[in-house]
Amino acid sequence: MLGRIRRMRGWRRRWRARSRLQKMDLYSRGTLKVMLWFFLLTWSVLPIVAAGPQDPGVSALSLALLAVNIAQCVLGCRRIDPAYDHYLGHAVFPRRRLVAPVALLAVATALVAALAVVDARSVFPLLQMNLPIAVMVPYTLIVPIRTFLLHCLAYAALTTGVFAAAGVRGGQLLAPAPILLAVGAMMLPTVRPGAWGLRNMWQAEEAKDVQARLAVAEERLRFGRDMHDVLGRNLAVIALKSELAVELAERGRPEAVAQMVEVQRIARESQREVRELVRGYREADLAVELDGARGVLEAAGIDCTVSGPADGLPAGVQSALGWAVREATTNVLRHGNARSCAIRLAAADAVVTLVVENDGVPDHAPAAPGSGLAGLRERLAPMGGTLETARPGDRFRLTVTVPLRRPAELGEEVAAV
Repeated sequence: MLGRIRRMRGWRRRWRARSRLQKMDLYSRGTLKVMLWFFLLTWSVLPIVAAGPQDPGVSALSLALLAVNIAQCVLGCRRIDPAYDHYLGHAVFPRRRLVAPVALLAVATALVAALAVVDARSVFPLLQMNLPIAVMVPYTLIVPIRTFLLHCLAYAALTTGVFAAAGVRGGQLLAPAPILLAVGAMMLPTVRPGAWGLRNMWQAEEAKDVQARLAVAEERLRFGRDMHDVLGRNLAVIALKSELAVELAERGRPEAVAQMVEVQRIARESQREVRELVRGYREADLAVELDGARGVLEAAGIDCTVSGPADGLPAGVQSALGWAVREATTNVLRHGNARSCAIRLAAADAVVTLVVENDGVPDHAPAAPGSGLAGLRERLAPMGGTLETARPGDRFRLTVTVPLRRPAELGEEVAAV
C-alpha cells in the first residue's frame, strides 16, 4: 500500500514538474493511445460479444481476430510517440517500423474476410471499421495528406479484392471500400489538427528561446561597444605616453616623470569611467522591473497584480528591489505551475518591504538551492536588507526588506548624537 502511495506521489511530482507545453504534448499523445483501445473495445470486442453463441470454427476465427487486433493496438501505441516526434520535426520515423503493423493488418483483413464467408451477419462491418485504425493513426502523422488518402484508396481496393477472392458476394463485397475510406477520412481531422497545433506551439517556444539568446547577444555587443568607447581612446593615449616616457627616461630627460604622472591620471580616469559604466549596467529600475514582471507573467498565462508605490525611493533601494523583482519573476516562471502572482510594495518606519507571493509551489524542494536567491542576499547585505522565503499553505512567499538608509549612515547619526 505504501509503495503504491509513493508511486502515485512520484507520478504527481513528475506531472507537476512538466511545463504547460510538455503537459499538452503528453496529453495529445495519450489521447491517441486511449483512442486505439476505445475503438478496439467498441468496434471489435463488443460486436463479437453481441454476435452471441457461434459454432467452433467461427469462435476460433473471432478469437484469432481479437488477438490480432490487440497486437495491432499494442504496436500502434508504441508507434505513436515516434510518429509524433517525426511530425514535430524532433526525429525521423524509421519506415521499417511499419512492417509489423502492416503484416498484422493483412492478417486481420484475411480473418475478417473468412468470417464474412462463414458467418454473414450484420456485425462484421464494425469489425472492418476497426481494422486499419491502429495503423492509420501513426501513419497519418508520417506521410502527407495526399499520400495518406491514396494509400487508403489502395487499401480499400485490396480489401475488396481479398473479399472477392475469399468468395464474398453481394452487399458484403461492396461494403468494405466505403467503410474503409470513411475511416481514413475520419482519421485526418481527428489526428492531424491536434498535432499541427502542438507543432506550432513548439515552434513558437523555440522562437522565444532564439529571441532570448539574440537579446542576450545584442546586450553583450552593446556592453562591448560601450566598453570599447570608454577604454579604447584612453588605452591608446596611455600606450603612447608610456612609450614617450620610456624614451625620455632613456635619454635622462626629467619630462619622463610628467608623462608618467599623466599616464597615472588617465588610468585613474579610465577606472572611474569603467565603474560608472558597470554601475549603470547593473542597476535595475524598480518601476521598469515591476511593469516588465507583470507583462512577462501575464504573457505566460499567470494573473499578476502589482500594488504599492515605486516612486520616490533612493536609487540604491530601487536597484536592490528591482533585482529582487527580477529574480522572483524568474523563479515563478521556472519553478512550479503558478496561476496567480501578487507583488506588494510598502514603505513604513524607514523600511521598504517587497512581497512576491504565488500559488505555484512545487511538490518537493529542489535538491540544491539555486544561486539566484543567494546572490540576491549578498546584494542586499551591504544595505542592511534581508530576504526570507515561506510556504503558507499551497503558496510560496518571498519577502525582501531594505532600509531607506544604510547602516553606516545610521551609525554616523547615532555617533553624532
